[in-house]
Amino acid sequence: MQLIDQKTKKIMEGCKERAWAAGLSFDEESLEYVVSNRDMIELMPKNMIPTLYDYWVHDVEVLKEKGKYELYPSNPYETVINTRPAISFYNDNNPDWLNVMIFYHVIGHIDFFQNNLYFRHTWEYDLAGQALADKRLIGRLRSEHGRWVDYVIEFARGIDNLVGYHAELAKYNRTGNGCSSRMDYYFDYFLQAVKQVTTSEYVKQVEAFNEYSAKHGKKLGEQAFFADVQKKHPEFDASYEKYLDKYEPDSPDLLQFLIDHSPFLNKDENKWMKSVLQIVRTTSIYFQPQIRTKIMNEGWASYWHETLFLQDDRIGGHEVSYARVNSSVTSMPRVGLNPYALGMRMFYNLEEMADRGCYSYDFRRLSNAEARKQFDRKTGTGRDFIFKVRENFCDFTFINDFVDQDFVDKNNLFVVGQRLNKERMTWQYYVRSRKAEAYRQMLFASLYHPPVIEIVPEKSTDGCLYLNHRHEGKPLVNEYIANTMLGIEYLWGNPVKLETNEAEVKAGSETNDEEGPQVTWRRVCYTMKDRQFSREALETDD
Repeated sequence: MQLIDQKTKKIMEGCKERAWAAGLSFDEESLEYVVSNRDMIELMPKNMIPTLYDYWVHDVEVLKEKGKYELYPSNPYETVINTRPAISFYNDNNPDWLNVMIFYHVIGHIDFFQNNLYFRHTWEYDLAGQALADKRLIGRLRSEHGRWVDYVIEFARGIDNLVGYHAELAKYNRTGNGCSSRMDYYFDYFLQAVKQVTTSEYVKQVEAFNEYSAKHGKKLGEQAFFADVQKKHPEFDASYEKYLDKYEPDSPDLLQFLIDHSPFLNKDENKWMKSVLQIVRTTSIYFQPQIRTKIMNEGWASYWHETLFLQDDRIGGHEVSYARVNSSVTSMPRVGLNPYALGMRMFYNLEEMADRGCYSYDFRRLSNAEARKQFDRKTGTGRDFIFKVRENFCDFTFINDFVDQDFVDKNNLFVVGQRLNKERMTWQYYVRSRKAEAYRQMLFASLYHPPVIEIVPEKSTDGCLYLNHRHEGKPLVNEYIANTMLGIEYLWGNPVKLETNEAEVKAGSETNDEEGPQVTWRRVCYTMKDRQFSREALETDD
């Protein structure tokens, strides 16, 4: 692995200048490395972060990928990671014209990383540098505690999909809003829990605060507002002080709860384990937005590599080769999902629709299909609109707001069904639905959605940690439950209970694709005590 040569770097800098002129916004500094396929295979299990801590599963993944490559050789064109400065890797056999296309794609990713609000917590954080410090710490702990470090890493990674990403993001979104803890307490707790005021009275208090802020500014307005509160509620200050004495910030997720409250981890001889858990948790939170914006991120990069590459005079003579490569990346499959293709088409569609003024009340009230096709206000705001979408949306909101019937019809999209041909004993694929709602649900099912696991304090008695899985129509994966609970029991130091829903499918119904399998849900409680796993049925919900 080595930095690209000066000739190729000059090409990259030329791509940056064209991207800035088109309106993209990103830092000037970036690092580009040339890597071989072997380098790619070894870096992929570490999410392309060379400095990430070592873990035995990474070695297993490397061996697996090497076996795949021997059977199915392939050349990945690029990979980019969200660091400061941004780092990207390029295959060592890319020609110059292909690098131009790839550089534009990478610049699209970097612009997305540095402007999408779901990455807000990564903007002032250098993952590569922090990962190196974490790697050195884990290396030192391995020299002191041996294989127990790897046990702790494995147990922590078993639940690292449960991290409180949105709670972490909320801290940054609240920064600079001018609201003090005193204000939060008054509106979030005092009025609602202590005084239990009506909704109309609560709204009046919000309006009163807004009036004071508009008249005196946020700081002086808050002081004037609480002068009135003190007159109306003389006990407020005493109540607030009492609240501060007892206040303990909620642990936003199971991993942080174990770090904060585990009797086992709080023993002097085990406190080193907290550092390992914190490393796993922080790393997981860092990568959460990339998982939650896959369609948008790849679609945005594909939109820009196509838009800017076709305007670049350096592609002369390579148009056919470009078309071949681009079609393999951005073609829309009839069965399955290509995030590059879907995301790119959605951004093109948004730009066109916004240019026509279709995101308006006048357009939405039209029910005539021909009138909707002919509608055109020529607003010219399409490019500005997609930049705002890039900034404020994630995959779920992107799909929920913009995959409508017009988009589905325009791109001839449909949901594929599967059924068994009992005569030939083969699976048949057919067009199950062309409705936008069905297509949206298919896309939603493909999105990352970890289970919601809550700590239940009132049931956590006699040292037992009681967990509740909030049922959202999907069961936990049974084969992972026992081993995961074994790790939680070790980190907690006492028995662990998990309440969840278990699906029971009626025999024979799973092959009926039109109606779907007939499922009943049974509430069960799993227990891990002294490394012994048990299951108890609680109730049945038909």
